[in-house]
Amino acid sequence: MSTPNAGLPPKTEVQFACHGKATGKMRNELAVHMIKPFKEGPFELASDEGPFHGGDATAPPPLALFVAGLTGCIMTQIRAFAKRMDVTLKDLDVKTSVVWDWEAKGRLYETAPQSFDIDVLIESDDDEEKVIALINAAKKGCFIEQTLGRTNTIRHRLKSGDGWIDI
Repeated sequence: MSTPNAGLPPKTEVQFACHGKATGKMRNELAVHMIKPFKEGPFELASDEGPFHGGDATAPPPLALFVAGLTGCIMTQIRAFAKRMDVTLKDLDVKTSVVWDWEAKGRLYETAPQSFDIDVLIESDDDEEKVIALINAAKKGCFIEQTLGRTNTIRHRLKSGDGWIDI
């Protein structure tokens, strides 16, 4: 069995990159790569929209991928950290609900997050305190949950003839 964190320094960066290409009415073909601390991928994904946005619903919409990513992230951390914390997992189910506010603005709309609820169902022979400690550790290790819990700066650029324009 390998040692947890084997081969990694005590502190490092984790970086992913995604290249998306519009293909179809609203379909997007996505290639995701892990860049750091080691290379993995590409992981091929697709997103599409239903008729509301003029798509064909040939793939999950981006919001479904987002909620799935959040759910999968916490589940992965619980399972990985259970081994490191000697917590027995007999069964794990996670139910995530994300709600956004949506408001029409003429022919467009604006959105804002309202709530993120994650219900964790763990069957374990271990004490409840030990399971709670596991969930708390997993929350701190879940990249997506940690991203959502902070104020972030998101930079957008547009390619122009003279280079890039910050938007």
